[in-house]
Amino acid sequence: MHEHARRVGALLGAALLGLVLVGCGRSEPDSGGAAEDSGAFPVTISTEFGEVRIPERPERVVALGWSDAEAALELGVQPVGASDWLDFGGNGVGPWSSDEYAESPELVGTNEINYEAVAALEPDLILNTRSAGSAKTHSTLSGIAPTVGPPKDTVAYGTGWREQLRMVSTAVGEQQRGERLLADTERELERAVSDHPVLKGKTVGVGGHYGNGYGAYLGEDSRVRFMRELGMRNKPEIDELGSGGFYVDISRERLDVLSADLTVVFAVNGDSGRLRADPLLQRTRAAEAGNLVVIDDPQLVKAFSSGSVPGMRYALREVVPTFAEHTAEG
Repeated sequence: MHEHARRVGALLGAALLGLVLVGCGRSEPDSGGAAEDSGAFPVTISTEFGEVRIPERPERVVALGWSDAEAALELGVQPVGASDWLDFGGNGVGPWSSDEYAESPELVGTNEINYEAVAALEPDLILNTRSAGSAKTHSTLSGIAPTVGPPKDTVAYGTGWREQLRMVSTAVGEQQRGERLLADTERELERAVSDHPVLKGKTVGVGGHYGNGYGAYLGEDSRVRFMRELGMRNKPEIDELGSGGFYVDISRERLDVLSADLTVVFAVNGDSGRLRADPLLQRTRAAEAGNLVVIDDPQLVKAFSSGSVPGMRYALREVVPTFAEHTAEG
């Protein structure tokens, strides 16, 4: 057996046995794990699964969490492996980040991770900061390389963009660059709020359509977080439908629960034309009052859904003015 094959086999065997190579103690997170001296190693990051110690600056990074790859790219790091959560194809990230790659990464799956492929990439760091928070998945990945999971007490896929950026920048030794990027993004968000004051304090309902069903996004979802950045608040009746997650199914007969000062609906990997032709959606209070926005452009849907710094910037430019035009006055 070749030496490389033996190494991959050993790594995978350790992963499947759940051998955790990082500390298992728990502690409270501190500012997303940012270290005082940018680029200094070793670093320790607080996560849902305890303290993760990264001994030296990583050279081979696998980015598995939702928008972890985009965060890494913004920090000048090119993952060798990644997950394509929004079905971009190609190198697995949106057009706002795709040019950052000199060489496309290997795509290793989303909900069903190809652990053998991850191990074969010989990573020295795995990013999984915005994920389902599965202890079994974390244990398996940690048997391959130090793995940075979600922050403590985070719902599935509920890691905020600030937390994600700080965790990733600490893990790759780019804390100062991460803080500058965070500050720049916050300024863009503040400008958007200033330019569109009608949004401030208004309620929003965000829904997705998939197959033949609809669902509403809850308060910890990245799309709802984006609307909160604009000064809006999720309609309370929607958050009352569920807890502990980011999404809840709603029956077609209850579509009007999405009606708010602004209602945003899009097709999940589907045709928005079906939404515009849906008589039940078009009879909701939001539609009849002119407060319904159906996002047609698939790339814009993905930017709005990304929860990443470059994706949010794209959405700020391309869709926020439309949100303001359809938000109820008064």
